[in-house]
Amino acid sequence: IVLGTAIKDRHPDHGRSSQLIADACFLSGLLKIETELDGQSQAPWRPKRIFNYVQDQYIEPDFIIDISDVFDIKVQSILAYNSQFFSNEGGGPKTYISTDEYLNTVKYRNVMMGKKIGVNHGEGFVSRQSSLGLKDFSSLVLPEFV
Repeated sequence: IVLGTAIKDRHPDHGRSSQLIADACFLSGLLKIETELDGQSQAPWRPKRIFNYVQDQYIEPDFIIDISDVFDIKVQSILAYNSQFFSNEGGGPKTYISTDEYLNTVKYRNVMMGKKIGVNHGEGFVSRQSSLGLKDFSSLVLPEFV
């Protein structure tokens, strides 16, 4: 499984890198593209699925993962990039993503996604590929209030 940036987003590099990921995953499975690792030829290989995050622009997700147990780690990882995102220490220019309001938007989005599946925090993903298949119903997260 490959996780990539949003298919389309406010920042043009996100959509472009999403397309680069899709292209690279496709090309990696072509027989006529020869690659090597440590001097050894590699067999063509392609990931089974590519899933893209929902980032700044809202895209209706194809599925939502419960991230409640790791949500605080997600926030800490965002804050680790304090040169880009909100920081109480300041020092850099104010940008679209450097405000406290933007960080709150990220948090609220995860709460909203979580609410859709009946958990505290969720992360939405989209897929360019065909429909997802489930082996059974036991792994579905269903809201308690339905």
